[in-house]
Amino acid sequence: MAFARDNATHPVAMSAPAELQRQFGEIDIYVFDQLLRGRIAPGQRILDAGCGEGRNLVYLIREGFDVHGIDKSPRSIAQIRELAVRLEPSIAVDRFTVQPIELMSFTDSEFDVVLSSAVLHFARDEADWWEMVREMWRVLAPGGMLFARLASTIGHETRVQPLGNRRYIVPDGSERFLVDEDFLMTATTELGGQLIDPLKTTVVQAMRSMTTWVVRKPGSRSS
Repeated sequence: MAFARDNATHPVAMSAPAELQRQFGEIDIYVFDQLLRGRIAPGQRILDAGCGEGRNLVYLIREGFDVHGIDKSPRSIAQIRELAVRLEPSIAVDRFTVQPIELMSFTDSEFDVVLSSAVLHFARDEADWWEMVREMWRVLAPGGMLFARLASTIGHETRVQPLGNRRYIVPDGSERFLVDEDFLMTATTELGGQLIDPLKTTVVQAMRSMTTWVVRKPGSRSS
């Protein structure tokens, strides 16, 4: 049984859900899956590209992973810096910076894992989508993993309203850049990558479809 402190004096038993929330925050279940399978591991250098307020980074920061995050929102970066210091007071907050995904300051092959959770469907058009993906691929080391979860048409093909250039109105009323299976398979080939998971899509009834795209960059860091 885990314990919290009541007024810093008396231990109070925490429920299992509360303890999980403390340890992992509101992590994307599909990012959690990669953790469980050892694909995100200590010793790796990890980038969350479009990290927002850090929902996927609570566990990684708390456990001392070599993690970095970028977001175009100064407000989000300010919030994740505050969160990081609460979780790990010794952390260097300059690991979290305001940057556009399509033009990052990092060197080539700097990261072993690049995360992109619920970001790519905000692309303005196909050119913008590719600018973000190619930049994430550039900073990914040989042998590294690109994990992306993004909205798609899969399972909602007849329920989305096309606007042109892969932009659609999805059933929940929002406008998104949507991919499909052929698009992601072609993108994988063009990058020269290899799927390490089959495409997996969650169809949220009458709202949206979210697809997980997990790609390995060929080679190894030592090559």
